[in-house]
Amino acid sequence: MSDLEHYYRILELEPGATLEEVNQAYKDLVFVWHPDRIPKDNLRLQQKAQDKLKAINEAREKLRSLKTKHQTTHHSPPPKQEKPSQTTYYSPPPKQEKPSQTTQKPPKQNSDLSGKDYSRANLSNKDLSGRNLSYANLSGANLSDTFMHKVNLRGANLSEANLFRANLLLADLREANLRAANLIGADLSGADLRGADLTGARIRSGERLLVKLIGTNLAGAIMPDGSIYQ
Repeated sequence: MSDLEHYYRILELEPGATLEEVNQAYKDLVFVWHPDRIPKDNLRLQQKAQDKLKAINEAREKLRSLKTKHQTTHHSPPPKQEKPSQTTYYSPPPKQEKPSQTTQKPPKQNSDLSGKDYSRANLSNKDLSGRNLSYANLSGANLSDTFMHKVNLRGANLSEANLFRANLLLADLREANLRAANLIGADLSGADLRGADLTGARIRSGERLLVKLIGTNLAGAIMPDGSIYQ
């Protein structure tokens, strides 16, 4: 794998992605891996987050520099792009002739886990980001401190699962069964919970809400007290 392909892979992009896609991927990944989002007492994940940010920053800077110098090969020439000497600094990035791939992310190994049975499994601290776990059985599973950014859990059975401090940013949880699940400390910011069943789920300590729900879509979800969110 070339250095260029490596930088695209770090940002979860295909070679040839546009500058706009590079910038958006950078913002998404920084949002996920910022150390402030990691429990301070989890030193292993704190170090992992710092390493991730370093790699993400380096990849973005390299690709931005490359895109600036090669912009004339992809777009109408903007001002200051008429300098031919700038096009000799880098070899053309591989697979530039396949524009249809620029909007897709590379497949992940074993990314399709739909319908799998992980009931009572110990998946604590695992990185399941981007995986397809739709309709999987995760009842009673230990998912504490697990990273599940953009995971597909549509229709999954998460009843009585332990999601303590789980990272579920932008996750698809439509029609998911979260009955009696422990959601204390979980981050569900931007997640889609339309039609999900949270009956009896733990989300509070006394009157204090202990789940992050910034931008979460709860339309039609059954709340812990049995009411339907309007």
